[in-house]
Amino acid sequence: MTAMDLEVQIMAVVVAVACALPGCFLVLRRMALLSDAISHSILLGIVLAFFWVRDLASPVLILAAAVTGVVTVALVEALHATRRVKEDAAIALVFPALFSVAVLLIARHAGDVHLDVDAVLLGELAFAPLRRFSWNGVDLGPKTLWVMGAILLLNAAFLGLFYKELKLSTFDRGLSAALGFSPAVVQYAFMSTVSVTAVGAFDAVGSILVVALMIAPPAAARLLTHRLPLLLLLSAVFAAASALLGFQVALWLDASIAGCMAVATGVLFTGALLLAPDRGVLARLVVRRRQRVEFAGLMLSIHLLNHEGTPRAPEENRLGHLPEHLRWSDDFALRVARHAEREGLLTRSGDGRLDLTPLGREAARHLMVR
Repeated sequence: MTAMDLEVQIMAVVVAVACALPGCFLVLRRMALLSDAISHSILLGIVLAFFWVRDLASPVLILAAAVTGVVTVALVEALHATRRVKEDAAIALVFPALFSVAVLLIARHAGDVHLDVDAVLLGELAFAPLRRFSWNGVDLGPKTLWVMGAILLLNAAFLGLFYKELKLSTFDRGLSAALGFSPAVVQYAFMSTVSVTAVGAFDAVGSILVVALMIAPPAAARLLTHRLPLLLLLSAVFAAASALLGFQVALWLDASIAGCMAVATGVLFTGALLLAPDRGVLARLVVRRRQRVEFAGLMLSIHLLNHEGTPRAPEENRLGHLPEHLRWSDDFALRVARHAEREGLLTRSGDGRLDLTPLGREAARHLMVR
């Protein structure tokens, strides 16, 4: 592995973690669409600032893009406040308009500079090490690494200093206001950090990967834990893993690094969605299957109680008769009977007869009374 490859991997990890940390609160606030809006609309600020200063390296571009992100949030909230449109509809109205204006300006007036649509959407992390940061003639590494490293520290410091305020305004805005914290101020301060993060990552990885890194790792972590500190930690771990996995796949396939990183975030989220112990698809299927058997066991108890002591009891209360009477398959009927026997609701005799225990009789009567 070359030194440049190592630098790209480090930058990928730093960018991913820097995006994932504020993304946790976007996921918790159910504002995933807003991250998409910000990551696209900031392009207009970059374009307008470039037309003013005519320098892609100017810090004015970062400032203008961050301001555009905050303006996007303000426009969305202003539209939503009219109560004429829902929040998702307001987002869908604002960011396509701002983004499309930026794309038109690029296509019309910036065709001769490195500010094209492909770079905007996908970025190119492989070229980031070519832009070096020097001090007194000493090469200190890629400029993107320094920028994103500073943004990562900024995000970590902001989350650490305003953790209580963010937590309160996220989970209980009413309590936050009652305790003297302004949810609106916290909201705009937080969205300012999201805008700065999107701007910093924009040039290296493009708008598509910014959205993927802000949402997919926190969403995967959200499936695995209910605790906010652990959510932040798992989001950072998943983001770093997505960056490293995506880079290795990109080398193997000779493909876009940003594209492979985005795919890696999707793969990790899919894995969490399927395998999460409490909220995963497989866990839910197991729970539903168990609940189905438990419910069927109680229904079997009622069936046995209804026929207990009647002339048809020897026929009705037999395991082999259940598929015909209750419309169960033979395998399911046997599974239910075994479950009910383990729970102490009934006993099975050698000839297939099912008899309620006192516990099973009491449970059946309780359900029938309810």
